[in-house]
Amino acid sequence: MHFLMLVFKILFILSFFHLLSLGQDPQAAAAAAPDQICAETDRLALLGFKDMIFKDTTDFLSSWTGKDCCGGGWEGVECDPSTGRVNRLVLQTPSERDISVYMKGTLSSTLGDLHFLETLIISGMKHIAGVIPESFSKLSRLKQLILDGNSLQGDIPSGLSHLELLQTLSLSGNHLTGQVPSIIGNFKNLQLLSLAGNMLKGSIPISFKNLVELQSMDLSHNLLSGVVPDFLGQLQNLTYIDLSSNQLSGGVPVSLCNLLKLSFLSMDHNRMTGRIPNQIGKLKALTSLSLSFNKLTGQIPESIAGLTNLWNLSLSRNDLLDPLPIAFSKGLPSLLSIDLSYNHFNLGIVPEWIRTRELSDVNLAGCKLRGTLPNFTRPDSLNSIDLSDNAFTGGISSFFARMSSLQKAKISNNRLKSDVAGIKLPEGISFLDLHSNQLFGSLSRMLSNKTSKFLEAIDVSNNQLSGNIPEFISGLNLYVLNIGSNKIAGQIPTSISNLNKLERLDISRNQITGTIPISLGSLVKLQWLDLSINRLSGIIPDSLLGIEALRHANFRANRLCGEIPQGRPYNIFPAAAYAHNLCLCGKPLPSCKVKKQDKLGQ
Repeated sequence: MHFLMLVFKILFILSFFHLLSLGQDPQAAAAAAPDQICAETDRLALLGFKDMIFKDTTDFLSSWTGKDCCGGGWEGVECDPSTGRVNRLVLQTPSERDISVYMKGTLSSTLGDLHFLETLIISGMKHIAGVIPESFSKLSRLKQLILDGNSLQGDIPSGLSHLELLQTLSLSGNHLTGQVPSIIGNFKNLQLLSLAGNMLKGSIPISFKNLVELQSMDLSHNLLSGVVPDFLGQLQNLTYIDLSSNQLSGGVPVSLCNLLKLSFLSMDHNRMTGRIPNQIGKLKALTSLSLSFNKLTGQIPESIAGLTNLWNLSLSRNDLLDPLPIAFSKGLPSLLSIDLSYNHFNLGIVPEWIRTRELSDVNLAGCKLRGTLPNFTRPDSLNSIDLSDNAFTGGISSFFARMSSLQKAKISNNRLKSDVAGIKLPEGISFLDLHSNQLFGSLSRMLSNKTSKFLEAIDVSNNQLSGNIPEFISGLNLYVLNIGSNKIAGQIPTSISNLNKLERLDISRNQITGTIPISLGSLVKLQWLDLSINRLSGIIPDSLLGIEALRHANFRANRLCGEIPQGRPYNIFPAAAYAHNLCLCGKPLPSCKVKKQDKLGQ
């Protein structure tokens, strides 16, 4: 989400400064517009678009009335004061509005009649669907085409090849299919290209070698395959490359190390192989390098230590080997975030150059760390930390004490042994994962009113916790609560209904008694519910039918009786979800043989 907002801001800033580069101030243009009466062809073209939108909760188009679309009253419409022709159409969901705000409909082919249009932005309208009209090929003056964050489908039309003046093309966050068209290589003036978040396949077209003015290229989150082409290293103006979350293979091209202006490079979540080229140290402008979730081998190049502007280094889930570069101890002066998780490192202890720096994110999961948890020299700078899947022993009580900025902590699957009542959590922590340790004690203090103010997700499953499930006050923000596989007893409190944002609840494999509270049915956002392997009795209340979002439920191995709620999804869950109870009946189990009122009395 933060990354998408960053892209949005980049696009907005580029469009604004593009106007300034033409010597046209946006406010001056708006002020000059009232003296102009728009051409009838432009007015009809805009009304044709309006007719194709049958739902507009933004109320943008309600202002499109009267004969003058250049008079300043038509929201999102701007005209060139010298010609009186529409040259900008900007319809995008304001960032301060709720995400449910949208238009619903399709893009009208009449927009292709706006022959003087230089900027076309229809962005963030989640329910504008259909295809990109072929008529857009007539917009020969277009310099910015931004249609991201909609639900557009089909191929990218080949007719766009006529838009020779195009400087910005962003179609990200749609449902576009087919291959990345080679015609994009015709856009000799293109500076920003974003096709991220679609379903595009095939290879990166060789015609891209013609995009000599390109500064930013984002093809992430598609189905692209093949190798990363060498010719990208010839596009000397590139500052931003994101090819992440595709199916790209082969090595990291050495040619990319010639891009001396490059500040952002991400190829994570692909199938890249081979070594990280040592020449990567030539990228002195690089601020973020992410190659995680690939099959890269060998050692991390020493040359990375010389990247003085690098603040983010993410190399997790590869096949990288020891030792870490010695030069890291004195290099990387700008480093803020590091992720070396799940490679073939045998670190033993957290390196001193990590412990003594003012870092915001430290991720060293699965690095064969052991001994007690590390002491950080600047714990107040940490925003997130992941030390999961190591062999840490000892306590955890004071580990978080000085981490005043910590929001996310994962220290699961270690050998930590502490009373959870003594763990002092930072007040602002939102995500806590301590599952699969040897923690004991009661959850009451950890989930008290003070410590759970900002808590959104907590997983303390597979420990040795005891006591009861604590009472919950209203106003809590928990959406994940996993306390499964412990020794927790008592009943499910009726106050669980106060967790009205809860999406996942797992209290399985404990010693919970009593009945399933009717109030559980008020958790309407719940998607995952696991109450299995406890000592619950009574019925499964019909109030649970109100949880329409539920996708998984498990009531197995309790002492429940009576008819299973007969409605979706309960009567279509597998029979195994209800097995090994006292006398449950009704779909998906055999039919009940006695009257419902009799079963209620059992």
